[in-house]
Amino acid sequence: MNNEYLSINTDNAKKLSCDEVVKKLNTSPKSGLNTDEVKKRLKSSGFNEIPEKKVNPIIKFLGYFWGPIPWMIEAADIISFIIGHWIDFYIIFSLLLTNSLVGYYQEHKAENIIAYLKNRLSINARVLRDGVWTTIPARELVPGDIIRIRLGDIVPSDVKLLEGKYLVVDESVLTGESLPVNKKAGDVAYSSSIVKRGEMTAVVIATGLKTFFGKTVKLVQEAKTISRYQRLIVRIGNYLIALTLILVFAMAIGEIARGVSILNLLKFSLVLTVAAIPAALPAVLSITMAIGAYELAKKKAIVTKLVSVEEMAGVNILCSDKTGTLTKNQLTVSDPIPLNSKFKPPDVILYASLSSREEDKDPIDIAILESLDKYDLKEKYRKYKQIEFYPFDPVRKRTEAVIEDENGNKFYVAKGASQVILKMTRLAGTQFNKIMDTVDKYAHRGYRILGVAKRDDTGRWIYIGLIPLYDPPREDASSTIKLLKKMSIKVKMVTGDHISIAREMGKILGIGSKIYTINKIEKEPPKHAIKIVEEADGFAQVYPEHKYKIVDLLQKAGFVVAMTGDGVNDAPALKKADVGIAVANSTDAARAASDIVLLAPGISIIKEAILTARKIFQRMYSYVVYRITESIRILFFVTFTIMFLRIYPITPVMLILLALLNDLPILAIAYDNVKVPKKPNRWDMRLILTLSTILGTLGLISSFIVLWLCITYLKLSLPMIQTFVFLKLAVAGHLTIFVTRTDGPFWSIKPGKWLLNSAIITKLIATIITWVGLGLVAPISPELIAIVWIYAFTWFFMADQLKIAVYKSYKYIEKTEEAVETRAHRVMRKHF
Repeated sequence: MNNEYLSINTDNAKKLSCDEVVKKLNTSPKSGLNTDEVKKRLKSSGFNEIPEKKVNPIIKFLGYFWGPIPWMIEAADIISFIIGHWIDFYIIFSLLLTNSLVGYYQEHKAENIIAYLKNRLSINARVLRDGVWTTIPARELVPGDIIRIRLGDIVPSDVKLLEGKYLVVDESVLTGESLPVNKKAGDVAYSSSIVKRGEMTAVVIATGLKTFFGKTVKLVQEAKTISRYQRLIVRIGNYLIALTLILVFAMAIGEIARGVSILNLLKFSLVLTVAAIPAALPAVLSITMAIGAYELAKKKAIVTKLVSVEEMAGVNILCSDKTGTLTKNQLTVSDPIPLNSKFKPPDVILYASLSSREEDKDPIDIAILESLDKYDLKEKYRKYKQIEFYPFDPVRKRTEAVIEDENGNKFYVAKGASQVILKMTRLAGTQFNKIMDTVDKYAHRGYRILGVAKRDDTGRWIYIGLIPLYDPPREDASSTIKLLKKMSIKVKMVTGDHISIAREMGKILGIGSKIYTINKIEKEPPKHAIKIVEEADGFAQVYPEHKYKIVDLLQKAGFVVAMTGDGVNDAPALKKADVGIAVANSTDAARAASDIVLLAPGISIIKEAILTARKIFQRMYSYVVYRITESIRILFFVTFTIMFLRIYPITPVMLILLALLNDLPILAIAYDNVKVPKKPNRWDMRLILTLSTILGTLGLISSFIVLWLCITYLKLSLPMIQTFVFLKLAVAGHLTIFVTRTDGPFWSIKPGKWLLNSAIITKLIATIITWVGLGLVAPISPELIAIVWIYAFTWFFMADQLKIAVYKSYKYIEKTEEAVETRAHRVMRKHF
């Protein structure tokens, strides 16, 4: 097989002419490659992708035996081996192995979900094959493919530009150069650069690792975002680790002074540290976020960054596009309005169609072209030939084309926003007022107005006429906006349409009629601008670059902002927003800049994303409270008992079993049922620490009372006391999660079956161990086991009532603080 066409070196491609490149790649700009040839080239050149470096599964699994927590477990296991405590040795080794297996499985599951999400977000390419333009995944491109790249696309491979007026390309991801680069026919465009303006046809010259990007892939670094949740969890983890080490160290000093065996003490200290610190935290974090992302994917919302699930839960302002999100994006063409006696309604449609391009699949172009049948213009339309086409971009806000008629005469046509065409035609006086009155009249009825113009022989643009377009609101938009308001989320419409259209749509959808143009805030000082943006229901006649300013002002006012967008110029605002949302059919550039990508149109998907994010947040919140509570309960009880009562209330093996039995059910919290809060979520550390400290202290008191009962009334031996305490800690620990998962009575929300079943199974395992012994603990009688269960449930009900009281008190304090703050503001306003 001749492999000469497999790729062309980028430097060589720059030197060669377009014809030479096409010939060398053995392709045709008119028909592209045929299917059989594509299969051969794909087999030879491979897929158009950069292979990911994958870690050997065995090496990855062994990695779970490396790190501070595994080291402590391993040290305790080695000490058990040295002093000949074989049961301890096998149990500790089992814990280490189980933690590694569970961690490996959960990470593998999370990676599979992330891979699934990446596949759903893979970019596509418009390619000419067998003489037909079609859309395929970009990874299936081969050298010699003829493709079309346009505004908003990420260039899918290294290409030689063949046909078209120009491209403006952002190559900063490759070169670091912030200014866009102008490209024309004969130039080379690189894989992964972003098309800012223009549209051209090109031929693929290199794919995968043979592209410029592929050769310099080592320069590309993947940014790792750390969310507020991750920072919070790290702080909590560090706090618990520091607290554990201080208490364990103090206990160890006292025990050494008493002459306790250093090896035994060291082993016990290590095991206690492992039991007290949140060892399962990373696994709980990764799998809960990944499962949340998978839930969103099933609802047609793809998460590009897992941490954005948590950010979405705190959103209280949603800045939404109108077209396609609040409306159907199914444009209906109304009767055209000629503005010149020389032209009739069909002429307006004809010239608008000539300045359209069907293969671009632009909604306006499709609506105009479909209206040709209504006016019986198909035959007449086919007599014209489109020589050149200048696609729409957000700056020019129009399309233009050079047309040749059947006699060989050439002329220009254009269509675009009515005010843009007005500037081109330079109309004034009566004609200007007539057009503006018509635009306003239709805008008040919710119509967009498209202007159509033709350039005459003198080079002057003539305003041919207006085409009213109506985009009806989505059926679910009004009810969804109402629901979002109940969830304490304000929806602000941000659109490029005329202000009258936006106000009319705002009234229809229930958003409100306080719609302003961007000029309203650009002329104001920052403080006034923030207040205007905060009170506004939306903004009209907005350019993409204005979206960034709107987001910035809202964030300065203290809001957590979600912003929707679809174009390449929306990227800065999407990145700036706390949650950037690329709507359905958005450009590759918008998707790359977003945190969440919607695969279906409509605002109801955004609502589902917010609901799901709040559920995930609630699961995380309950886990954090539970984790701190358990650490306080176990750590303080064990260390204080040893330091002040001079007895070991629990053995190292029991601590290991506790850690094992507690960690397994807590992983199931990712599947738990939760109540969706009515307000945006936020991490309230004052409440978290207050609640967990109170619940932990209650657990500490109940444990000391158990110990007192065992010594004073039941008069058990030390081994039996340790077994009794172990069962109490195991049962009470699992019950704690059912306390922390709700802010009301524990029965107010039915627990998820995975959480409930895993808790029941692990409780039964702990009970069987204490009854039978299995050589791990001193067995106790069924009567004593029954006492433990009754005692644990009694304190469980007390803890649940105490939790409700804490939440009620906290809400009362919050309301009081808000009232005081409000009164203070009133006094200040009155005084000043």
